[in-house]
Amino acid sequence: MSKGPISQFIEKHYLHFNSAALVDAAKGYEEHLLDNGKMMITLAGAMSTAELGKSLAEMIRQDKVHIISCTGANLEEDIMNLVAHNSYKRVPNYRDLSPQEEWDLLENHYNRVTDTCIPEEEAFRRLQQHLFDIWNNADSKGERYFPHEFMYQMINSGVLEQYYEIDPKDSWMVAAAEKNLPIVVPGWEDSTMGNIFSSYCIKGEFKATTMKSGIEYMMWLADWYPKNCAGKGIGFFQIGGGIAGDFPICVVPMLYQDMEMHDVPFWSYFCQISDSTTSYGSYSGAVPNEKITWGKLDITTPKFIVESDATIVAPLMFAYVLGW
Repeated sequence: MSKGPISQFIEKHYLHFNSAALVDAAKGYEEHLLDNGKMMITLAGAMSTAELGKSLAEMIRQDKVHIISCTGANLEEDIMNLVAHNSYKRVPNYRDLSPQEEWDLLENHYNRVTDTCIPEEEAFRRLQQHLFDIWNNADSKGERYFPHEFMYQMINSGVLEQYYEIDPKDSWMVAAAEKNLPIVVPGWEDSTMGNIFSSYCIKGEFKATTMKSGIEYMMWLADWYPKNCAGKGIGFFQIGGGIAGDFPICVVPMLYQDMEMHDVPFWSYFCQISDSTTSYGSYSGAVPNEKITWGKLDITTPKFIVESDATIVAPLMFAYVLGW
């Protein structure tokens, strides 16, 4: 496939340092797929609020990603942007805000994520209204689902379409729901919708068990991985650090060491985009080779790290893989 203008620009100008690492990692991603490998993408940080869906959604539609691990915030914030985009407030001078100006944002029901403020009523409460009905329906029937499955139910029901304020083609969650893409959401309770669901459980309106847990996500992943790692295997494309990456990558040593499944292959490609520096026991800042000692990567696993802003790097890498 001939490459488009973005890819051609990257190949011509991105020749050294982190830009060269970007090209090498993108080519490695492409080669992995050409060899019929599968790829997991992990989303930490605020990638959904950064509107990564503009490129990630197309990656999903074109089968360039086969499973996603994300924080609860990324799961919900892509949908919030879908239904409340016009009410978001950008604060380009966020570095200069005083405590009083931050307080004023709170008083006006804006929650700031770096330079972007999410509107409480149009985003959080709009999702809460419809998720309550879905949660309540499952709870009353004694049914149990994973957090992303509840989100898929809401999207596929069409109840949100009346609110759409961006092209749904730019929503990675809409693309994922259409394909029923596997997702794991470790630590989902550490999210706005997780907090809201917890509040209903505290008030006695729902049973906590209606929401499947992180342990069950790991059990599900432990079943999925051996069924999908044949041939070239499964690659690991990590955006940021934290639980979105650490949780799923551990399935391999768990299967090998704890389940004693000694024929389980290591992750067969690894790339991390991170602005964390290597220091003081940080997982986000750990060099890829450290993962060899934990039984996650092999000596021969292609390993890449791009130390830069993921909102710059990820769209460019996706553009290269998509041939744009």
